[in-house]
Amino acid sequence: MRRYTFMLIAAVLMLASCRPAATYRRATGSVWGTTYHITYRADRDLHDTILAEMRRVERSLSMFDPSSTVSRVNATAEYGPIEVDSMFAEVFALSRQVSTASGGAFDPTVQPLVDLWGFGPSHIDEEEPPSLAAIDSALATVGIARCRIDGSDLYKAHPLTRFDFSAVAKGYGVDRVAAALRRCGATDYMVEIGGEVSASGCNPHGRQWRIALEAPEAGSAPGSNPTDVLEISDGAVATSGNYRNYRELGDTIVAHTIDPVGGRPGYTGIAAATVEAPTCALADALATACMVLPPDRALALADSLPGVRVRLVYRRDGAWHTDVR
Repeated sequence: MRRYTFMLIAAVLMLASCRPAATYRRATGSVWGTTYHITYRADRDLHDTILAEMRRVERSLSMFDPSSTVSRVNATAEYGPIEVDSMFAEVFALSRQVSTASGGAFDPTVQPLVDLWGFGPSHIDEEEPPSLAAIDSALATVGIARCRIDGSDLYKAHPLTRFDFSAVAKGYGVDRVAAALRRCGATDYMVEIGGEVSASGCNPHGRQWRIALEAPEAGSAPGSNPTDVLEISDGAVATSGNYRNYRELGDTIVAHTIDPVGGRPGYTGIAAATVEAPTCALADALATACMVLPPDRALALADSLPGVRVRLVYRRDGAWHTDVR
């Protein structure tokens, strides 16, 4: 019996030695108008799996894909019911959660206001700020709190309500790719899409993953001005800022972050908000909400949510401040 046991163990060891050892691999490319950089440890190449998951997210949430679920919803000028898929429903639920927690500072139905102020794919090019009447008209269509999903059916707040999940979709896509890697057995990875990150386990040097943060300086190229480093081994990070995407209206410079409640660009002195959270979708949405809120309220929002940390860079009384909570 010992002889056969020994032979069985030897056979198992030989089989294991014939399998390729898990090694760190990289996947890079372009998606959703930005770039992705993914490092993971696996015994086989998983790039096809990564691309397939990205495509699934795109078919649901991309405003640039006319056949996506969100594009179909936006093209339907009805209250509902409008059938949506499970990804749309998941992002909708998270968006409502963050909208409620932030007092409406985060709202993916803000798109008509984004366009009105000259940002977004359907923006209106004007040299002066929009009129009060135009703002009020756009505000009538805004409000995820007045929308609901029953089963797989969406009901809008207004027939012209439109959804733009760009402030959460990248983070959600990062989460989906990370989940796909885990299903394939990869437990050490860092997924970065357009600056939003999810990380697990160790980097190729056996240490925590290191994520560089940059100083919020207008005109700087992405990644050109690192100012700090975060180290994480299980969690997600997202950053939002007003220091690159802005435009001039008359004598005023307005940033791209629009307050969904007041209907105007939200400027509270915050130049950048970096959020650490259990999921990248949550971090992504909260980072956007923080850009609309005053610093004290943004920090209080982070305090109210388990597993969330926020780093704010803001200007007050003529000086720059950094608060981490």
